[in-house]
Amino acid sequence: MLRIAIAVMLLSFALPARATEAGWALLRDGGHVVLLRNAMTTGSVEPPSFDLEKCSTQLNLSDRGRQQARKIGALFEARAAPVERVLASRYCRTMETARLAFDDQKVEPNEALDKPTEATAEADTAAVMDIIRNYSGSDNIVLVTHLENIQALTGMSAREGEALIVGLEGEKLRVLGRIVF
Repeated sequence: MLRIAIAVMLLSFALPARATEAGWALLRDGGHVVLLRNAMTTGSVEPPSFDLEKCSTQLNLSDRGRQQARKIGALFEARAAPVERVLASRYCRTMETARLAFDDQKVEPNEALDKPTEATAEADTAAVMDIIRNYSGSDNIVLVTHLENIQALTGMSAREGEALIVGLEGEKLRVLGRIVF
């Protein structure tokens, strides 16, 4: 029984490493879309006084999250994964993740990547799908967004600071690789 538990534990550590290496291999070639969940935050629930224009009223990156965001950028550079464009939700934690990870001049706010509401979810998902459908660059495009958007687009979950490399399969997105930071 103990051997089985140890084997399962070792396998659980090996799978993310293989997934991460496969993801880097894809990104080195360029031309891919990356859905990146914001780095680690100070909590898990948006404060009730939330105001999109005031970072002090939102969940923000923790110190560890800022380190994680810098690590993301350093690894993209070290792994020679070219980034042409970075779009980010207008929330402070996603903009800060994008700016710390990538050249601040590449980061563009994009409302469709904001955390969805019941009223906007369908239109936001359609708008992000249009961005993905219309992307044809030779380098990679990174979309920094929230868990809810990643789930709506792919049906999969992502940890804080995790990247999913996606591609179109018909009218749906297929996850081609993952990178855990």
